[in-house]
Amino acid sequence: MTRDNEHPFFRPLWRRIAAVCACLAWSVLEFVSKAPTWGFIALAFAAYAIWQFFINYRPPPEDGGRPDRPTE
Repeated sequence: MTRDNEHPFFRPLWRRIAAVCACLAWSVLEFVSKAPTWGFIALAFAAYAIWQFFINYRPPPEDGGRPDRPTE
């Protein structure tokens, strides 16, 4: 089964950046509209996206197979 961050949609770097920016923009919107709870929730989404798309992300191999991952 494909993990969310390994989905082919997120292979281009610009899409991963856009997903993080959307979460950050949502957070700013919530803080500006005086809804800090939702702002912190959106910040948590952004932090998770940064972790999944940039820190934990492994690009797929050139042959089209799955990236090397330990079995879970």
